[in-house]
Amino acid sequence: MKRIVIKVGSSVLTETTSIAKERMLNLASLIAEARKQYEVILVTSGAVAAGYTAVKLNRSVPTSKKVLASVGQPILMSSYKNKFDIYDVPISQILLTEEDFDSRVHTKIFQDIIDRTLKNDILPIVNENDISTTPDQLFGDNDQLSAHITYYTGADLLVILSDIDGYYDDNPKENPDAKIRKVVTEIKKEELAQEHTPNSQFATGGIVTKLKAADYIMSKKREMFLCNGYDLTTAREFLIEGVHNKGTLFTTKKEKKDK
Repeated sequence: MKRIVIKVGSSVLTETTSIAKERMLNLASLIAEARKQYEVILVTSGAVAAGYTAVKLNRSVPTSKKVLASVGQPILMSSYKNKFDIYDVPISQILLTEEDFDSRVHTKIFQDIIDRTLKNDILPIVNENDISTTPDQLFGDNDQLSAHITYYTGADLLVILSDIDGYYDDNPKENPDAKIRKVVTEIKKEELAQEHTPNSQFATGGIVTKLKAADYIMSKKREMFLCNGYDLTTAREFLIEGVHNKGTLFTTKKEKKDK
């Protein structure tokens, strides 16, 4: 069975004062359906944002951000459990840092855990361990984490569910005629050097981190699909029906053409 990684961002999972319950339920529904065709690993953001729904601390203060993450992690996982219970999907929580990818021993441990979790039909939910990491150990955003998870777990495809519909040929906020590039086979250096522009105060990424994740994925001969996480129609079409109507596929396969 083909293995895929689905990554969902903070802006999709949370609203200012609460968990976005309907969007999380839609995500659970999509994953429950996708698990009939794939082995699915979920990489989630949202712990800090979830913490802020309960405690209003300044996330720009490093210690406060860690406190928010510690408060938010059980809120986030409890919300996931409530939603996945509806579809009889058992879940597990796996917290990782960059250090887990730098040590053969640590890497082998989490690889074995994820393999065994999937073998027992459990959905692994992975997040970066914001609480115990130092600045030197942080990926900085879960786009990079999900790309590494994709490669190190032998997954074929990374699907990033974001607050954008795909990768445009120009800034859609400034150019109403900007069009989504359906297939990208090469990412230029200047594209990777753009300024980070997250759309949410709790997001750490933006389009640049997604391009960096795609660049890493493509260098490992895998594929990445970027699409909207608010409306999962595009993701469902691509994963379940095998139809590519919207969203951007990053691939090095020669039969694909850059558009």
